[in-house]
Amino acid sequence: MLPTNQVTHRKNRLSLLLALLLTALIVAACGGAAPAAAPEQSAPAEAARPSPESQSDEAMADESMAEKDTMADKAMADDAMTDEAMADEAMPDKEAMADDAMTDEAMADEAMTDEEAMAGDPASDAMTEHTAMADDAAGDEAMSDEAMTDSAPVDLPAWYNVELTNVNTGETFKIADFQNKVVLVETMAVWCTNCLRQQREVLSLHSQLGDQPGLVSVAIDIDPNEDNAILKAHTDKNGFDWVYAVAPGEVAAEIGQLYGGQFLNPPATPMLIIDRQGQAHPLEFGPKSAQTLQEALAPFLSEEG
Repeated sequence: MLPTNQVTHRKNRLSLLLALLLTALIVAACGGAAPAAAPEQSAPAEAARPSPESQSDEAMADESMAEKDTMADKAMADDAMTDEAMADEAMPDKEAMADDAMTDEAMADEAMTDEEAMAGDPASDAMTEHTAMADDAAGDEAMSDEAMTDSAPVDLPAWYNVELTNVNTGETFKIADFQNKVVLVETMAVWCTNCLRQQREVLSLHSQLGDQPGLVSVAIDIDPNEDNAILKAHTDKNGFDWVYAVAPGEVAAEIGQLYGGQFLNPPATPMLIIDRQGQAHPLEFGPKSAQTLQEALAPFLSEEG
């Protein structure tokens, strides 16, 4: 792109040359032919007026000059646009250089982080080691607590320790006396026909299992209107020789509270299994066959006493 003073100087020179060219054309047109006669009075005026040809040449010169000015302006504009394009092209390069610089900085930060990680922070390592030791101690304590829980006896319900009387033998006993044995318990009443049906299935169960020292069957009469004599007459009549007892009011109440109100409803034939550790496992309600009872007892009987 040319400096502004050079452009102005060229324009001035161009204007001067065009003026000289126009003057030479006018002189040549006027001085080329001699007058044939004395000029008329109006001749001076006609001589002073330029000819159409000279006017045409002048218009062409003006047009040429305007064309050159336009071309010069266009060249200047093109140069300006070129400079702007070069500037725009340079900007992405600068941005790219800036991005590269930021990337290098990020890589340097990452390298420092990796180096710090490899070197390790002594304070952080100490805290980590302390935390690990605390976790180990907590784990040991938890294992110790678990061992104590395993070895501790199960908290037995209060009714396990209430003295009852076996009406078939007249001897007193407590459920807690059957420690390390599986106990099949039924709550019943003498008047309940479903209970009679269920007890006959228990009789069949004993026949199928044979001598089973690890199993005890207990029938508990929960009807407050029935006593030992009534219950004894019931067992003698039907040949039921396992443990039968009349439950005191507090025992019946606790059984209903622990295992549900249906255990105080004899026709539902409620039954439960007490395992060797003293945990109670209620069975489904309704009459149960000897085979069903045997399958329910099997996993508990297979445990070592």
